[in-house]
Amino acid sequence: MRRALPILLLSFTFLPGIALAAGLPTITLGVQEATEPGQVSTALQVIVLLTVLSMAPAILLMTTGFTRIVIVLSFVRQAMGTQSAPSNQIVIGLSLFLTFFVMTPVFTQINETALQPYLAETISQEQALVNAVEPVRGFMFSQVGEKDLQLLLDISKSPQPETKEDVSLLTLVPAFMLSELKRAFEMGFLIFVPFLVIDMVVASILMAMGMMMLPPIIISLPFKILLFVLVDGWSLVIGSLVQSFG
Repeated sequence: MRRALPILLLSFTFLPGIALAAGLPTITLGVQEATEPGQVSTALQVIVLLTVLSMAPAILLMTTGFTRIVIVLSFVRQAMGTQSAPSNQIVIGLSLFLTFFVMTPVFTQINETALQPYLAETISQEQALVNAVEPVRGFMFSQVGEKDLQLLLDISKSPQPETKEDVSLLTLVPAFMLSELKRAFEMGFLIFVPFLVIDMVVASILMAMGMMMLPPIIISLPFKILLFVLVDGWSLVIGSLVQSFG
């Protein structure tokens, strides 16, 4: 370990010089005076693209089923009492893949109606954006609750919409998020009930035996894991999650 550290330091010190000697390409960023209007337009498009990419994680969270999935899976872990199994990386990774699985019809429609026509130069960039938003709006409308949508309309003091097209994304997205949180907590409550029963039974038995100093979680944890395995809990939870988007 002591020999490896100087080698790493030397590598990072001489790596730029080696790269320059080998003639590797470099990237330079600067601000220069534009000579044509097209250069300004291209620069603005790059800035907008970078902004959208930086907001991509938030867009994924707010307009897909990721919120419901990751909250329910977190409730499963907390209900069983295994604080670090599965780990956060596994929960988030599984939630992402389940989100892609649930959103596959929406992504396919976006690819067919927006991305491919735009790459083929048959529609403009503005029309491609409109075509890409429509499937996402349709998915959110299929999952949003009427009470939640009406609540956001009342808060924003917006006029009562006559059709779905009259509802703006600034109102639809928070209403959709509110509905997702409510459904996730409802499913989390149903998940907690059987594990809570096991904890209460174990605690009552320990009190009857006079073993009040022994934490019930130590005894109930193996039984909760055994119950979850016997009923094929992961298949039930994931199956219920995916079917809840139907």
